[in-house]
Amino acid sequence: MKRYALRVLSLAVALGLWQALTSLNVDLWLRFSQFPTVTDVARAFTARLTGPDYWTDLTDSLARILTGFLLAAVLGVATGVLVARSRLAEDLLGPVLEVIRPVPAIALVPVAILLFPSNEQGIVFITCTAAFFPVLVSTRHAVRALTPVWEEAVRTMGGGRWRILGSVVLPGALPGVFGGLSVGIGVSWICVISAEMISGQYGVGYRTWQDYTVVDYPGVFVGMVTIGVLGWLTSTAVELLGRRMTRWLPRTAHVPGARQARPVKPAPAAPATAKSGSVSEEARDEHLV
Repeated sequence: MKRYALRVLSLAVALGLWQALTSLNVDLWLRFSQFPTVTDVARAFTARLTGPDYWTDLTDSLARILTGFLLAAVLGVATGVLVARSRLAEDLLGPVLEVIRPVPAIALVPVAILLFPSNEQGIVFITCTAAFFPVLVSTRHAVRALTPVWEEAVRTMGGGRWRILGSVVLPGALPGVFGGLSVGIGVSWICVISAEMISGQYGVGYRTWQDYTVVDYPGVFVGMVTIGVLGWLTSTAVELLGRRMTRWLPRTAHVPGARQARPVKPAPAAPATAKSGSVSEEARDEHLV
């Protein structure tokens, strides 16, 4: 309870500082006088909640995120395992993937417009591409980091390639896979909002850009808060799913708030007596003989 109270307190302090700087029109290098106050954003947020457009934008953005992210999760895990386990796949796919990987997903908007007949499919493609590479890289490194002893043990007991994949490779790589999924969901939100601003018709990003064009800054901050909350909820859901699916792993990480066990001092060694010394010398002499 103390930890949750501390988190709520930190959020309240941040909001209070925001309200104070904007209401007092503080201009010390940063122009807080141009910012809307917290009360202005709260009023705009309340007005949006009562209208139908907010919920339509919310469902459209969530549908795009979930579709693109699920495709990226399946394709990224499958491609990462394939590249990590097969030299032929690494030679064929590795150079192409490494050339495409540094390209920002938002730079693929012209490609999506040319390839796909509708903006909806293009936005899903951009979202999938954004999450694909973090999942791919994390899965590839996690599979390559597995100890060969586990695979050899399965082979010794008569297990084949699919048995190794299902009982060694995928379970052992799960922590790394979910690390990539957690990063991928955040990158997906960044790119889907940017894609909606450029080529979307509905969605949180589209509405935020429209508010900016009509100089409705409280509406812009409503979109920013919505994006932040949605990103936090989806990322938390991925992390909770990862913890649930890896419950069999030993938890050796430091848990905040838990008591640390005091190191146990070793007992002092008993002093050797003359009798024990003589016995050890006799045993050594017998061994030499």
